[in-house]
Amino acid sequence: MGILTDDMKRLVDEQKLGFVATVGADGTPNLSPKGTMVVLDDDHIAFGEIRSPNTVENLRHNPVLEINFVDPFARKGYRFKGRADFLERGSDAFDASFAPFAQWGDLANTINGIVKLKVERALPITSPAYDMGASEADLRAQWTESFERIQPGGRFVGR
Repeated sequence: MGILTDDMKRLVDEQKLGFVATVGADGTPNLSPKGTMVVLDDDHIAFGEIRSPNTVENLRHNPVLEINFVDPFARKGYRFKGRADFLERGSDAFDASFAPFAQWGDLANTINGIVKLKVERALPITSPAYDMGASEADLRAQWTESFERIQPGGRFVGR
């Protein structure tokens, strides 16, 4: 059995958008959102590299990677840490890992490579609101209303 639980896989699949942290050659952090996330198996999460030259360069020098996923309504998520490999388009490793990316249709054709994270550690992320007694239902209601209010055409716009 791998490190990724069914709930972790569900969150990655539902959210798709993960925030990827790498370390630059100068030791500074690089944080970048990636929207082509997939779970490859019980131990690997991957994303298609489309416009990520800094992320790829950082991984060439230091392959440590962290990816965070948060459900913005439940205010819960996970952080995944481990080592990553960059699979170049045209390589056997790329071809072997590409199938899940076909879901993006034409966008999949713009993928230059695949960043494949071997998850070595997975930790939960929760809002401090839970520590203060909030329930998931409370937070979902609060943040659903907030997001509806700020969306163009949302039911609370113009009130």
